[in-house]
Amino acid sequence: MQGFTGFPEGKQRLTSIPNLFFSEVMPAIKDVAELKVTLYLFWALTQQDRPIRYLRLSDFLQDNILMDGLGSSPTSAAEALSRGLELAVQRGTLLHVHIEGADSADEFYFVNSAKGRAAIEGLGRGKWRPNQDVGDAVTLLVERPNVFTLYEQNIGALTPMIAEELKDAEREYPIRWIEEAINIAVKNNIRKWRYVRGILERWRTQGKDSGVNRQNSETQRSKQVSDQFKDIIER
Repeated sequence: MQGFTGFPEGKQRLTSIPNLFFSEVMPAIKDVAELKVTLYLFWALTQQDRPIRYLRLSDFLQDNILMDGLGSSPTSAAEALSRGLELAVQRGTLLHVHIEGADSADEFYFVNSAKGRAAIEGLGRGKWRPNQDVGDAVTLLVERPNVFTLYEQNIGALTPMIAEELKDAEREYPIRWIEEAINIAVKNNIRKWRYVRGILERWRTQGKDSGVNRQNSETQRSKQVSDQFKDIIER
């Protein structure tokens, strides 16, 4: 399991969840799929900018990060999603509506709040139709910590000289590469920026294999370092 590096300093985007959820709903939830889909819906609705907020079943299914977290295969993830949504609706946390459209049918989910109940009532009276809002679905994005935070949390104290090198690295390499290189350094217990930089230079000059972040042996990991930095890994 890959560890979490911690929440970065500075201003972060927040998701609004009613306190009642934590005191009454969450303690009663036994199935992790129900917890995940409920929290996901709270998050997704805060990303929307429209008077009536809801999610389609297709919105859940199209979010790869969510589905990867629900199951190890597409089939198991879809089963977990269906189970989680059904449990949340049975509990009364979410409201569910099935709508037959002119072109297709979909399932729609609302928070069981005053606004959610009013939206469903208005839907039943024909005051609005969900297909008016097609195209504004949201998906989870990985909000990565900045390169200074990555360094301090995994390598060591930040000096002015290292800070300048990190700025240069951030301009030269994708942040995902830097994260993976630092992760390799941590796994090898070689917490040196020269080691990380050697990995990055190796990837740039010789190509980065998509599987380097799943190193299986010390030998494989050592090959990520340029020859000029091999003295660092001598034990």
